Amino acid sequence: MRDDLGVVMPEDGEEEAGGEERGSADAYRVDQQIGYFLRQANQRHVALFGERMEERLTTTQWAALTKLHELGPTSQNQLGRVTAMDVATIKGVVDRLIARGYVASAPDPTDGRRLVLSVSEVGQAAIRRNLSAAMDVSDATLSPLTSGERQMLIELLKKIC
Repeated sequence: MRDDLGVVMPEDGEEEAGGEERGSADAYRVDQQIGYFLRQANQRHVALFGERMEERLTTTQWAALTKLHELGPTSQNQLGRVTAMDVATIKGVVDRLIARGYVASAPDPTDGRRLVLSVSEVGQAAIRRNLSAAMDVSDATLSPLTSGERQMLIELLKKIC
């Protein structure tokens, strides 16, 4: 049996297409796996993002910058947690945002061992210039879907995250 995307979906107790058993190497098709579709969707989104954003920011830089704007001053570790980035990734993202003048760092007034990040005036201006484009990217990414399908996709992705 195939689902709406043409992916072979065996029913309980059924073998994979072609008679192969689920655990056999012949039964595995990378282009029928969820990771393949998620990767393709992400690649499409990243390409649209790169085409439409005025600033040359990556999707991870944009996520960190806008989340920091939303949160207000916060630590790098907290920013990494709320943007789902590991320690190494958020460090590189923040370092690049600081180098471009979008983010400022200062010692935490309550704990001198920790730095607090905040969005600079340059970063605020970049957000204002690109907010509409970022929303357009989301719309374009989801454009093949109906309104109901968009909501369903978001809910399903939230469920597996």
